[in-house]
Amino acid sequence: MFVDEIRRAAEAAPREKLPDVAGLLWRAFGAGQVSEAEAEELSNLIEVRKVPQKPPGAARKAVGSRPRTDASMERRRRWAASGRLPPALAARFTLAETAVLATVAAETARRGDCRLTVGHVAAVAGVSETTVRNALREARKLGFVTIEERRLSAWRSDSNIVRIVSAEWLAWLRLGPKGVGANPRSPRLQKVLDLPRQSGRTVKRAADKRRADPSRSGESGGGPAEALSPWVRTHARQV
Repeated sequence: MFVDEIRRAAEAAPREKLPDVAGLLWRAFGAGQVSEAEAEELSNLIEVRKVPQKPPGAARKAVGSRPRTDASMERRRRWAASGRLPPALAARFTLAETAVLATVAAETARRGDCRLTVGHVAAVAGVSETTVRNALREARKLGFVTIEERRLSAWRSDSNIVRIVSAEWLAWLRLGPKGVGANPRSPRLQKVLDLPRQSGRTVKRAADKRRADPSRSGESGGGPAEALSPWVRTHARQV
């Protein structure tokens, strides 16, 4: 039967030839050689074959900001729960973005503004650099911060200067939120934020050196280094 021939053609034809098979089908339908039900069935078969099929076992593309280690997830949650953003402001951001802004707030409380590189903030907060950029872009869009770019040449730039301008946020920081690392002069907080600022890898590498050789920072066993090392160890792991 003519219907069987069209079905075999629809099943065997390359994808680029399927429009020709569909044209043949509708010409046969117009000539009365194919019933309406048969035409609908064959048309559905052709449309299904037009859709590219994914190879079996194709890896699913990762989306969003996923932590690479349990330590980075812990840092992310720790910063997000540190209470450095008013609840009304924090509700506008994801947990990862809140961790980024909490890190910016901690640096602002110490220095008046944040001049950390994107990689440094990402390493400390336990997020990706893309998440850092997204969080700062959204915060600037909402009028919570300003970002000053420092162009050194056509090819080089210094780290941006992020300033908090939200009156509600600044008032909240002046109250001194009760949370993890709330004290801006905390030795633990300063140790991590004061690490070299070139990139997230540099931050982790410098922390590893401090942990491996406490004498580099003038500390000895039994002193502040021992109390600090577990925290630095956590923040030095891979983001």
